[in-house]
Amino acid sequence: MTSLALYNLKGGVGKTAATVNLAYLAAADGLKTLVWDLDPQGSASFYFGVQAQVKNESKKLLTDELELRDVVQGSAFENLWVIPSDLSARNADLVLGEVRQSKKRLKSLLAGAKEFDVIFLDCPPGISLLHENIFNAADWVLMPNIPTTLSIRSYETVAGYLEENELDLGKLKCFFSMVDHRKNLHHETVQQFYKDKLFFKNYIPYLSDVEKMGINQQPVFEFANSSYAAQCYRDLWTEIKKTCLS
Repeated sequence: MTSLALYNLKGGVGKTAATVNLAYLAAADGLKTLVWDLDPQGSASFYFGVQAQVKNESKKLLTDELELRDVVQGSAFENLWVIPSDLSARNADLVLGEVRQSKKRLKSLLAGAKEFDVIFLDCPPGISLLHENIFNAADWVLMPNIPTTLSIRSYETVAGYLEENELDLGKLKCFFSMVDHRKNLHHETVQQFYKDKLFFKNYIPYLSDVEKMGINQQPVFEFANSSYAAQCYRDLWTEIKKTCLS
């Protein structure tokens, strides 16, 4: 089982869109795939058409009131299951602060999901006790970045945090997201970081088909399978598989 956390210090950088589309491709490859929606906004849950069935489900999972297998739901897609989020996920830091081994709670929960080949964690933005759990639990942290100064600064902040807290910096892998080549800054930033070999070669452009996922409530492949957006996610997934799942 391989766990992949889609994470960034900043919000609005394409984490959830990447989670949903990459998980779809993993499932299409025949891998038993689980998406765990850790964001109280519940956007990944929305895209997959699932919602929590128990009040405060996210909180109860962290406190052992529910077991992981009790909250896993099937999706409309073969080989793809979801742990939905709800608003109680907003209290994750408070809940984790009160449980034993609070920094490794997620890692313990994921150990009970060995029947899956790959697990995607859709993470809320920020750096907190929840995120330290994520960094401890995930085999790889995949960080989408918009090629702007502030977004790249967030990458440097996260890399510094991992080093300062003696967490494995080698598990951090980045890719560019929402790239607009009409903007010189985007083009220059992409070229700079490709030169330093800090990012995956493939990236996700800023495209309307990705934005339409919310309207269609589906991964991009279900309504625009032949689109450039779909091909970009396929290329990125091929590169991620080679690095993280081989």
